[in-house]
Amino acid sequence: MEAKILPIYNAEGKEIDTIKLNPSVFDGIVNNDAIYQAVNLYRANSRRGLAATKTRGEVSGGGKKPWRQKGTGRARVGSTRSPLWRHGGVVFGPHPRDFSYTIPNKIKLLALRSSLNAKVNENSLIVLDALNIEKPKVKDALKVFSNLKLTNAKDKASVLLLLDKLPESLKLSLRNIDFIDYNIAQNTNAYEVLKSKKMVITKGALTKLIDRLKI
Repeated sequence: MEAKILPIYNAEGKEIDTIKLNPSVFDGIVNNDAIYQAVNLYRANSRRGLAATKTRGEVSGGGKKPWRQKGTGRARVGSTRSPLWRHGGVVFGPHPRDFSYTIPNKIKLLALRSSLNAKVNENSLIVLDALNIEKPKVKDALKVFSNLKLTNAKDKASVLLLLDKLPESLKLSLRNIDFIDYNIAQNTNAYEVLKSKKMVITKGALTKLIDRLKI
């Protein structure tokens, strides 16, 4: 398969070079089954599983029998905390549990590779030469994304920025920009890539990501 070529932009938003994508990673194939498994895994592992209800034995009170067993003409009742009564316990209600599980690492990498190919196929992947912000200023970070014509995003975290390193000054500059979600390229996952509308990756981060994914 012929390798795809993407332009490389600088912080001023000008095209300064091109990069040929590694065909072993960017082959244009999107494996929907792998993506489905990876997204379900991420969302399940993000669940805290804290929902809880009390059974009739855990609800306070109800120790006394409401009325005698026979002779009243009413149904027999052993406790006011019966699930049939108001303020009673809950039958088969949720209890704290762990929703997390694992899938093979090969499927995770296949899903990530497929999500990156989907971004390339949609022309939603932007390669940035470098992102260097010496002083922690949100204004300086916004200027870069304005030059790339990405500041008109209305949805939160609609732009994913992947970096090869994250200096403290850059981290402070990005943390208050609500339409940007950022991460180190080696730590990204398929769900993070797919939920963003546009993805910006530095040249160094792309190299490290390809090293992680290439067969």
